[in-house]
Amino acid sequence: MHEHASARRAIDTMIRSGDLEGLLREAEALHGHRCPMLALGVKAGQYALTQLFPEGEVHGVTAIIEALNCFADGIQVVTGCTLGNGGLMVKDLGKTAVTVARPDGAALRLLVRPDFRERLFFKYPTVRPLFEKVVLQGTADHEERHRFEHMWSAMARRELDTPLEEQFLIKSLKIKAPHAHGRPSGVVCSQCGEGVAESRIRVKDGQPFCLACAGESFFLLTGEGITSAPGMELV
Repeated sequence: MHEHASARRAIDTMIRSGDLEGLLREAEALHGHRCPMLALGVKAGQYALTQLFPEGEVHGVTAIIEALNCFADGIQVVTGCTLGNGGLMVKDLGKTAVTVARPDGAALRLLVRPDFRERLFFKYPTVRPLFEKVVLQGTADHEERHRFEHMWSAMARRELDTPLEEQFLIKSLKIKAPHAHGRPSGVVCSQCGEGVAESRIRVKDGQPFCLACAGESFFLLTGEGITSAPGMELV
């Protein structure tokens, strides 16, 4: 990611100027709605980039998220690290945390404080019963869901102004700079005829097979995390 890249120019300007509201709008377009955890992902990404790249030009950044939730979308939008461009990695620990790293391995890990949700409901007590009905139980009616969405969005905006240290535990790290970029699909499966990354090819009787055709298990990334899927084709 480079400062002069036209696709990132507006976001880079928001990062440097500290325009968290503008970054939240960008994240909302990807995520589909505003929520406090999306706002925290925006704040964590903006803080990490300004600390790791004080000169302004961001390049070769990697983000390692530890859970698949709303927080992750805020991280992707602000850092520009995605699964598709190879800059986003997933360490499936179920923790709302991110490690943002420079190419030289200098990094910051931001962990959402364990008591964040309880502190949030203490500040906004009227939202707790709606959260339980809408998110946890799925029993809310249309009016309750509408009220919850309005309140949840307003809370997200207000959390942008909350001091960072009240939301995160922050640690400076030095890590081995990860290389997440994979090779293109350069091998053709001898059974299905589809292009496959070389690292996912299995050779049987001298012929290349994709994992599905070879009947081998593979990893499946869903909202529940990373699991091992049985050796069958997903339709």
